[in-house]
Amino acid sequence: MAVKLRLKRMGSKKRPYYRIVAADSRAPRDGKVIDEVGTYNPINGEVTFKEEKTLSWLGNGAIPTDTVRSLLSNKGILKTFHENKQKKEDK
Repeated sequence: MAVKLRLKRMGSKKRPYYRIVAADSRAPRDGKVIDEVGTYNPINGEVTFKEEKTLSWLGNGAIPTDTVRSLLSNKGILKTFHENKQKKEDK
């Protein structure tokens, strides 16, 4: 089962709000999810992540979509993930 970190659309017409979720890549966009790891509100640019859960999913092999990768990068979570990965490899 390939797990992806991706956006699940919420909100109303012309007022989008997204949850950042871990889901099976074969599931529909707004379908069944495994875990919720954050939120994204494009109206005011607010992004929140549950950092521990996000790092856990990335460590288990979850692949972020391009948009989620960009959000993770802007928040500095990808940098933290790569630093932690390097520390484990150095040991």
